[in-house]
Amino acid sequence: MAGFSFDPKNYPTSPGVYLMKNATGRIVYVGKAKSLRARLSSYFRGTDQSPKTRALVSVIAAIDTLLTGSEKEALLLEASLIKKHKPRYNIVLRDDKSYVLFKLDKSTAYPRLTMTRRVVADGSVYYGPFTSAASARATWRELTRIFAIRKCSDASFANRARPCLYHHIGQCGAPCKGLVSPEEYAAVVRQVEAFLTGRSRELIANLEKEMREAASALRFERAAGLRDLIRAMRDTVESQAAVLPGMGDLDALGYHVSERGLAASLVFVRQGRVLDRTNFYWPRLGEADALEALSGLPAQFYGPGRFIPPRLITPFALPDASAIGEALAVHRGAAVKIAAARGAQEKGLIEIAGANAREAARERERKLGADPASLLQPALRLAREARRIETVDISHLGGGGVVAGMVVYEDGRLKTEDYRHYKLERAEGSSDDYLALAAWAVRRAQSGEPWPDLVLIDGGKGQLAAVERGLAEAGAAGRFELAAIVKESHAAAALEDKIYRPGRKNPLTLKPGSPELLFLQHLRDTAHRFALSRQRRSRKAAALKSQVLDIQGVGPKTARLLWDRFGSVEAMAQATTEELTALGLRPKQAANLAAKLAALE
Repeated sequence: MAGFSFDPKNYPTSPGVYLMKNATGRIVYVGKAKSLRARLSSYFRGTDQSPKTRALVSVIAAIDTLLTGSEKEALLLEASLIKKHKPRYNIVLRDDKSYVLFKLDKSTAYPRLTMTRRVVADGSVYYGPFTSAASARATWRELTRIFAIRKCSDASFANRARPCLYHHIGQCGAPCKGLVSPEEYAAVVRQVEAFLTGRSRELIANLEKEMREAASALRFERAAGLRDLIRAMRDTVESQAAVLPGMGDLDALGYHVSERGLAASLVFVRQGRVLDRTNFYWPRLGEADALEALSGLPAQFYGPGRFIPPRLITPFALPDASAIGEALAVHRGAAVKIAAARGAQEKGLIEIAGANAREAARERERKLGADPASLLQPALRLAREARRIETVDISHLGGGGVVAGMVVYEDGRLKTEDYRHYKLERAEGSSDDYLALAAWAVRRAQSGEPWPDLVLIDGGKGQLAAVERGLAEAGAAGRFELAAIVKESHAAAALEDKIYRPGRKNPLTLKPGSPELLFLQHLRDTAHRFALSRQRRSRKAAALKSQVLDIQGVGPKTARLLWDRFGSVEAMAQATTEELTALGLRPKQAANLAAKLAALE
């Protein structure tokens, strides 16, 4: 157990969050408990533990706790810490996207319908969410075409000199110039609300009655306008399928276990209609992990700024359903009920969610099956599959500004959020790529998990040996596998990429143009561009700083004030005397400096 001795007396019986750390101090698991002592004790009883729990316990070196006032607060804190630290042994929800919502701002006499990605407690009414921004935008265009509601911003609305083009094409009543009364506009807003809340049939029936009355009164232009409105609404409504008539807003959670992983799907139902869905997939998880995954999903997915429905139905009862509901109610500002599906209609929704999860697993595994990284294990003779690959390249200019650029490929994609630049002061001024790579290896070992399955180095045998030396210096020798890719000439003097591995004198024989070699070349080129981009930015920043310091009367202190306040030479060139005076300069000094900065444009 990594030398960790657990004593239950050292932990309180109150609710809270526990953070399990490994020998390097990295958080490997975050959990919450109604009683910290009881929950932590369960990890060390040694009976009926899953393989995952045994693996977790084996790496624990320390446990920190954070006390909370209730289980609800513990759940909120747990979700926040999981998102922040992404611990290795937690089932982490990797969907951090914000989804599109329709927002009807009812704080003004003439509300408008806009698209947003964040819910704010400002009295507005929200509809959604939509996982496809393009589909939401198309729906918004259709709604604002059908209903003559304003599209302009509040600033444009307040300052418009004449009606806009939308008024002239019949898509806005021009309330900005008083061409429609607040009462008439409010009637249009009520139609929009009725349509968005699923009462379209009732709305169409009322409009048909109004159309007949207008025709009877010989108001044929009004009757024709209502006819076109009804036709457009029917065309839009026909694409919506009623699933739970009269049941309101809810989300349905389903899952599917395949041979290679666990998938979940969250189906959004609004006013009895399936509006959209979002899917999740965790490779290498199975049925034994389903309870933890589904229990953790609501607290991680729903949060501040997200639309939260009043109900969430699940395929089985979640053990912490009550606490999860209370936690989500904090974000929603109203009650949230989480319960297992009951009745044929709700169970039918769970089946729909399960079918979506099954299709999501099939699609994700199809992509993973076509993943070129799956070819590397036999080609490079690796001990295990290379799921996470880190590729490193060194960039400098004449030995100055030495940086290492590291790009990451994981689970079938370039994981740009894990890209890193390392500034290597240890190698500064040396022009020694071997020294730089050894310094990077030390830094990488110190940064800890998540560990790669393979590190690919842009270089040959010398660069490979330098990384091995750095890892040994950091006490991380053998932590992950290594390979190096370098261009070498053969007998015909043409350059070909060769792959070197530790312990081998000669390169591996990868056929030119083979999928695995093309993939490694792509990773190498991506790392090279990434490292070079940082090096260029560093040179440009240094040149700009020098440009400011070259101004007569500007010393390091004033230059620092300017960079902190304006951030770029372009912004400095636009600085006014008043802005410079606010930095603490005398008025005459500020006026002279403003003129000199303007000359930099």
